Amino acid sequence: MRQAGRYLPEYRDIRGKAQGFLELCYSPEAAAEVTLQPIRRFGMDAAILFADILLLPDALGQKLEYREGEGPVLEPVRDETAVAALRPQVIHERLAPVYETVERVAGALPDDVALIGFAGAPWTVATYMVEGHATKEFMEPRLWALRDPGGFGRLIDLLTETTTEYLSRQIEAGAHAVQLFDSWAGVLSDSQFARWCIAPTRSIVGRLKRRFPEVPVIGFPRGAGVKTAEYAAATGIDGVGIDTSVPVWWATEELQQSVAVQGNLDPLALVAGGQAMEGQAREILECLSYGPFVFNLGHGIVPQTPPEHVAALSDLIRNWRA
Repeated sequence: MRQAGRYLPEYRDIRGKAQGFLELCYSPEAAAEVTLQPIRRFGMDAAILFADILLLPDALGQKLEYREGEGPVLEPVRDETAVAALRPQVIHERLAPVYETVERVAGALPDDVALIGFAGAPWTVATYMVEGHATKEFMEPRLWALRDPGGFGRLIDLLTETTTEYLSRQIEAGAHAVQLFDSWAGVLSDSQFARWCIAPTRSIVGRLKRRFPEVPVIGFPRGAGVKTAEYAAATGIDGVGIDTSVPVWWATEELQQSVAVQGNLDPLALVAGGQAMEGQAREILECLSYGPFVFNLGHGIVPQTPPEHVAALSDLIRNWRA
């Protein structure tokens, strides 16, 4: 989960030299270096592409900037006229540096280290596109989806198509697996979850599987809770990420019989380190490592994380035995 993130001093050094976050994402040399840094330092089993879920709306022509202390700010898309003004036909031209980053990383990784590409799931990307910034409620996209599901659906359809093409290009460039981050799946009611989270994800997974049947697809419906079981069963994913709110015993019983489970250490336990971190990590390993399982965090790593705690966790996992 953002393994190359803001906690590494070598990352901060590169970030400080870039003119802005988008410039860093669109610089293949710098983005590849940032992707590879955790592999060199910790010897992890997979590298996660350094990019951002909002590169797709940027490539579609939506105005996007990252403001210090505020995060992403977009010019809102709130009606069908604004959707029609987006330019799906030119996304690959704008995203070409991302594909080059994938190629660079794939060529630089050891043979036994995988490369995971990723994109934001349509619902989560749409929340930012419609709201214009991050919030806890995302009222504007939720209201649009309720009041005018046909109009909102056209935005989701566009994102479903372009996300499929974006991930396909990442796979063609060398990604061994891809992940869909639905970071705001948890704000949806049951019926809305089925329509705006499950349905577009199922469409993307189905199209990818027809093109690349051997490439695993991981889904991460953060905040979905017990709906994660329905998500895993209905979308066709190979692995499902679980956040820190999902009990590992429940994941063992309800998920692991059909899909690999990825998760779910509390990122703050990693900040705390010591017995707090080790106790949680051992509980996860005891419950989940008898079935298909990828040890990971339950959400993104935070900037305050001491790198030595990451090293200690990596050692604990590698040396653990049932």
